[in-house]
Amino acid sequence: MQTSQAKNPWLWVPSLYFGQAIPYVVANSLSVIMYKKMGVSNADIAFYTSLLYLPWVIKPLWSPLVDMFGTKRGWTVALQLLMAGAFGAIGATLHLPAFFMVSLAVMWLLAFASATHDISADGFYMLGLRQQQQAAFVGVRSTFYRLATLATNGPLVILAGYLTTSLGDAHQAWAIVLFVLAGLFFALCGWHQSVLPRPDTDHKAVDAAGNKVNPLRVFLGAFGSFFGKRDIWLILGFILTFRLGEAQLLKLVAPFLTDPVDKGGLGLSTTQYGAAYGTIGIIALTIGGLFGGYLISRLGLKRCLWLMVFAVHLPDLVFVYLSWAQPQNIGVISAFLAIEQFGYGFGFTAMLMYMIMVSDGPYKTAHYAICTGLMALGMMVPGMWSGKLQEMIGYQHFFVWVCVATIPAFIMAALVRIDPEFGKK
Repeated sequence: MQTSQAKNPWLWVPSLYFGQAIPYVVANSLSVIMYKKMGVSNADIAFYTSLLYLPWVIKPLWSPLVDMFGTKRGWTVALQLLMAGAFGAIGATLHLPAFFMVSLAVMWLLAFASATHDISADGFYMLGLRQQQQAAFVGVRSTFYRLATLATNGPLVILAGYLTTSLGDAHQAWAIVLFVLAGLFFALCGWHQSVLPRPDTDHKAVDAAGNKVNPLRVFLGAFGSFFGKRDIWLILGFILTFRLGEAQLLKLVAPFLTDPVDKGGLGLSTTQYGAAYGTIGIIALTIGGLFGGYLISRLGLKRCLWLMVFAVHLPDLVFVYLSWAQPQNIGVISAFLAIEQFGYGFGFTAMLMYMIMVSDGPYKTAHYAICTGLMALGMMVPGMWSGKLQEMIGYQHFFVWVCVATIPAFIMAALVRIDPEFGKK
């Protein structure tokens, strides 16, 4: 029996991908509501938290280092320890006079550690499981990634709201939440040090035959072959514009839902936000994603593309309605948010499958990493200006603009080439 098979995958695959999701969600989502509740302006929140996408944009640039030095198991465990310390350090900065910039600096460290952890964890997944097991556990890793997203945006936000009310201090409340995350990651680090298998091939970069390879040569070959693809400009255009409207919307959802009514928001408390958007919304998102995957498996990506493009973008009209009507019934707000999140989860499956399609070939892992980096770039740049734009034109006109910004995605959807059989079982 190989060393890589010595551990039951159920002992480590769920916890590995649960842990992979949390720092990403904290850096790019939870930070928005946290800073909003600490009085930071929408423009600063959108600009600086959008910059936190950068490590995921450029992570393919340093991915060879994970192959060239150490083991993926070692990288994974060490980075979880580093992230535990980063969570604790962020919490410790929240009472400083310059808490925003100081905590952001540590958040950058967390983001780079998380992006690097993605590289090592995904690489370890392929080494620690046989090929048949890899396919069998794809659904497991996806499910636990989603559960972590739900736990971070839901119960942790609700906890922060409860503590804010009990302690009367939002800074202290969020510090406690971050200390909880630090403790969780210390536990994950210890757990994975104990249960992760030690694959025989996890000490060097190897090819399919087990021969040692030069990771830098593979890296350059992967980039060259990706940008030499047929229709590369259509590929880039589709990936970069698919979330153009959503990238701007996501950075203003939390401020809009929690801003007072007289400032154009809906006036939700932190606890209500955690329940409506972070819990009900994420459940709807997950259901939408599962349904999207099922439909593509039956009909193929090409036949589903237009339905999914409309499903992603048309529900943005929900925020146009909410910003103009400003309903105060939490049930009504939650229902509209569930509709928007279901549509997004359902439609975004098309982007995931499209990236898998264009990544096919000998460098599929590297090409997929490049695709996800480009997608993160498409989220980062529009998100940076969204807060300033909202402050200039108000929530009502901002959400109308978001809907207009989805037009390039429809144009690119009409131009891309897709194999009619791709995605079908």
